[in-house]
Amino acid sequence: MAAGSTICKAQLSIADMDRNYYETHDVTIAQHPSETDLRLMIRLAAFALNASERLVITKGIGGDDEPELWEKNYGGEIELWIDLGQVDEKRLRKACGRSKKVIVYTYNTNSATAWWKQNAATFARFKNLSVIHLHAEGIEKLYERSMRLQCNISDKELSLHSDKGDVTITQEQWQ
Repeated sequence: MAAGSTICKAQLSIADMDRNYYETHDVTIAQHPSETDLRLMIRLAAFALNASERLVITKGIGGDDEPELWEKNYGGEIELWIDLGQVDEKRLRKACGRSKKVIVYTYNTNSATAWWKQNAATFARFKNLSVIHLHAEGIEKLYERSMRLQCNISDKELSLHSDKGDVTITQEQWQ
């Protein structure tokens, strides 16, 4: 954890009808001083979309050898590697070599579209890579240092509900 990080706590009550997964997770996230509220909320959305008993939120920004989230099996092998934003090819190659499945969630439409156009052909060779763009306008309005979020997932659409409002996130599969 970087000096000056803000500790955020979130209780996520997840009802994922797509995967028949229904559970409540209490997560603690260290928000790096340079991390925006939007990016932190995207990390929580990625957690909700892939929640399991072994999914872990890692150090986040500054963790070169770790993704944003990962799931390891009981033998310590990486089953799922999740990164956010516009990840470089070297990092993705390494991730695809270390993990059975890699997901990159993009969220800033203009820069993500440009990044994807530049890298799509290169990334196509990674057979265990999925690239998903999240349309998550307004998600940062739900940010609080202590959050309680109801997360409903149906037909690949994530609805987040809190005392501060409601946000619906749609997914666009790019790879």
